Amino acid sequence: MAGREPVTELDARYSSDSATPTGWAQASERLESAEVFWLSTVRPEGRPHVTPLLCVWLDDALYFCTGPDERKARNLVQNQHCILTTGCNALNEGLDLVVEGAATKVSDDAGLRRIADAYESKYGSDWHFSVRDGAFHHEGGTALVYEVAPSTVFGFGKGGEDFSQTRWRFERD
Repeated sequence: MAGREPVTELDARYSSDSATPTGWAQASERLESAEVFWLSTVRPEGRPHVTPLLCVWLDDALYFCTGPDERKARNLVQNQHCILTTGCNALNEGLDLVVEGAATKVSDDAGLRRIADAYESKYGSDWHFSVRDGAFHHEGGTALVYEVAPSTVFGFGKGGEDFSQTRWRFERD
């Protein structure tokens, strides 16, 4: 999917009359620079679970890590569908993003090393991971790594008097 442009649509029902769709380049830059994301998963009995975490945007996908016994990892075993959100906690400024996709476990050591390097580059040396046996390792233990390649992303632009809702749909091969 790297480098492929999604189909972009403005939803006029939820946008100001003068609004235009937010460009994918702006949304992608926001995904790359955002520090905190909220992951929504579904518990086995169907109740939602939401938790904040750190992500890196690399090769047109979001990556996050979690301990194998944490609730989010256990939820993803049952249901890979998830949502990652990030944005600005203000009413009249910023761009809020909602990324829908399926979380797939990353286990190849070469890919994990690239992701580990991206974590340390973005978040600093406190987020240094060694890679072995298909997982991240650090002082706190082992962390599984997941990739979420977006199927759909929603962007909510908040610019004072102009509000927009943009949807980006990603075509799969």
